[in-house]
Amino acid sequence: MFSAGVLDGQVALVSGGGSGLGRAATLELVALGAHVVVCGRRPEPIEETVALAGERCEALVADIREEDQVDALVDDVLARHGRIDLLLNNAGGQFLAPAENITPKGFRTVMRLNVEGTWLMTHAVATKAMIPAGADGTSPGGKVLNVTLTPHAGFPGMAHSAAARAAVENLTKTLATEWARFGIRLNAIAAGKFGTDTFLTKYPERMVASAAADAPLGRMGTPEEFAQLVAFLASPAGDHFTGSVLTLDGGRDNWKGAWPDPQEADEAGVPLQEARRAGPADFTAPPA
Repeated sequence: MFSAGVLDGQVALVSGGGSGLGRAATLELVALGAHVVVCGRRPEPIEETVALAGERCEALVADIREEDQVDALVDDVLARHGRIDLLLNNAGGQFLAPAENITPKGFRTVMRLNVEGTWLMTHAVATKAMIPAGADGTSPGGKVLNVTLTPHAGFPGMAHSAAARAAVENLTKTLATEWARFGIRLNAIAAGKFGTDTFLTKYPERMVASAAADAPLGRMGTPEEFAQLVAFLASPAGDHFTGSVLTLDGGRDNWKGAWPDPQEADEAGVPLQEARRAGPADFTAPPA
């Protein structure tokens, strides 16, 4: 969907690039001309991404929860390439459990990965690369994309992740305002259910089987659709987006399932409507 070479010369850093949405975004960015560094805690998955992406992709092992590792990662990327134009904070995680069964340790683990990890990566890239690049007030500082989740109206079964993702979205909006003076754009992509290997294998079979029916569009998203939104925001077409949360979930954030549901339709599936009496509001004025 994008011009070949639209991201020529750009350097992107993608966390959690060893699978799923992070891998799909990496492949799309490389295909459009960017050089992409993928990072993750385990070398094998990110090296698999490099093997798929080709010579404009490289893997660096780092745990985004550890400040010293994040600093070393960003320093390494800058030593290799001299710039970071895009940071995709894709790494994250949670586990399915009712709130009463989430231990303090479990809650802290999810918050540390999703909130603190995002903060450490964003702060290091901003202070070491993007703020200096945009310090003159006229040059673009760079772009940060944070991946969060929908639905926004509460997330039963994942209270820890609901809290974490809301924090990241508010952080995104706050930093977008503060760092606009350096030409840095920060946005969040709130992702719904996507047909990644992780989703299809991690969660209970009943949840996976019903995932497509949860969205009004009647299907899960594809990793390629997520990757194309990342590419759009990374491209010049996304230059006026900042402080935004773009929801990509087939309409799930607005309504669960298809409309009308059986209780709101007749036998033929036609939406129910009230019978109204004629009144002044139903009067149609004659042509002038």
